[in-house]
Amino acid sequence: MTKTVFAPGCGLVLYKPETAEKLKQVLDKHFENLPVLDICCHHDPGFTEETLVINICPGCDKRYRNDYKNSSTISLWEILAGNDILSFPDYNGVSMSIIDACPTRDQERVHIAIRELLRKMNINLTEPEKTGTKSTCCGDSFYGLIPTEKVKEQMKKRSSEMPVEDVVVYCVSCIKSVHIGGKKPHHILDLIFGEETFPKTSDPDLWHKELDEYISLH
Repeated sequence: MTKTVFAPGCGLVLYKPETAEKLKQVLDKHFENLPVLDICCHHDPGFTEETLVINICPGCDKRYRNDYKNSSTISLWEILAGNDILSFPDYNGVSMSIIDACPTRDQERVHIAIRELLRKMNINLTEPEKTGTKSTCCGDSFYGLIPTEKVKEQMKKRSSEMPVEDVVVYCVSCIKSVHIGGKKPHHILDLIFGEETFPKTSDPDLWHKELDEYISLH
């Protein structure tokens, strides 16, 4: 029998820990006694039995899918899109664009679920030219490979490809990138809970320092 756990992920816990708690309450309506996995996906969780990880972070999706023994993954988006466990706000047909996250670029199941959630919220999606499996990075994955100022240039370049001002993201690092790029990011969880998306720490050096510190502690 497969065990199921919930991994809120480093990014969300740093961004809005209260949202991680709200999601646990939502999932508890569907999964009985759902444990929280607070080990960062950069570290082997050491599963001793087959374990399905409900993830929010695209990086978690990729690592728990590929890197660890007895581990498989499903995104929160697939669960919310396929089960009637949450009420969604109505955005009255507002037009938004989208950046699909790098680690799940090849995972059409994630793209489909995200778009179904946007449909449920009555958001009119205006796709950029490079989208879905052909999406390109928001710019953050260049961090550490090229100088930080060049990273910011990549973020501005990618944001300039968005056909409308408001951009849906489902990766916390993408929030920072879209903000630096001059467009208005909307994390899908903020849309679901009717909240504003704000970048908090947006400087790439400071953000990655926060992430590295969290990863080392978890």
